Amino acid sequence: MEKVYYSNGKLLLTGEYVVLDGAKALAVPTSFGQSLKVISTDENLLHWKSHDETGTLWYEDTFNLKTFNFRSNRQESKTLQKILLAVRKQNPNFLKTGAEVKTPLTFPRKWGLGSSSTLINNIADWASVNPYQLLDEGFGGSSYDIAAAKHNRPITYIRNKTSPLIKEILLNWPFTDQLFFVYLNVKKQSKEAIVHYRNFGTDKKVIEKISEITEALIHCLTLDEFEKLLTLHEKHISSILKTPTIKNLLFPDYSGIVKSLGGWGGDFVLATGNEENKAYFRKKGYHTIISFQEMVKSTT
Repeated sequence: MEKVYYSNGKLLLTGEYVVLDGAKALAVPTSFGQSLKVISTDENLLHWKSHDETGTLWYEDTFNLKTFNFRSNRQESKTLQKILLAVRKQNPNFLKTGAEVKTPLTFPRKWGLGSSSTLINNIADWASVNPYQLLDEGFGGSSYDIAAAKHNRPITYIRNKTSPLIKEILLNWPFTDQLFFVYLNVKKQSKEAIVHYRNFGTDKKVIEKISEITEALIHCLTLDEFEKLLTLHEKHISSILKTPTIKNLLFPDYSGIVKSLGGWGGDFVLATGNEENKAYFRKKGYHTIISFQEMVKSTT
């Protein structure tokens, strides 16, 4: 018998970095995600196969069920063993019989939409354990990506250890046809971004201002107001990180807004503009451009 679990990818529209210290953040689940398919077997082993968005097998290994020791020397296997052992700590009865697991993605791993968070959430669902606790026990991060994996609508998110404050919301923005996402051709490592942020300490006033911007952004009705709020948001985060905004760094002559999402300097950015504006990014070599409607799973 096959069991299938699915988790959404994620994008953090507001609150990057400061979400770690309690700022209210706005996150959206994406139309892209990852499945986990489990088939019971008679062998006393766990066979693991991971496929990319094209169906190509990019990772495979075999684990014993007692210690989750593995056959290869791949870093992915070490990480997976760590996850499985943490799950076993929460649920001692997890995976007592053999299984074959397949984990197909629907987006390229380099996009930064949550190949790790979707995996952790799927494993947690499979094992009936707390995914926030699982992430908190040695994997780090704010866990907003776990929340996005579980919800099919945009959410506000406030970190609170293993019981975060999450609220599904409606984004009644009448200008979503003028929003799109651009991939910067760079995969940003979350751990490195967090270390960079921690080097500068926490600014409580900025955290409060970001929370206020998040709330205002949810209810804004015009693109002009939306752009002003994003510009202010970028200014505040830039002041904390002592880092230029992505627009000032790469797109200073762009007519619309360009906002970093998640770790600054990589993955996707959010831009405002029309179809003609997208040509600006293509001329600069950024060819992965996805509309708001195509990227975001649900806004209503």
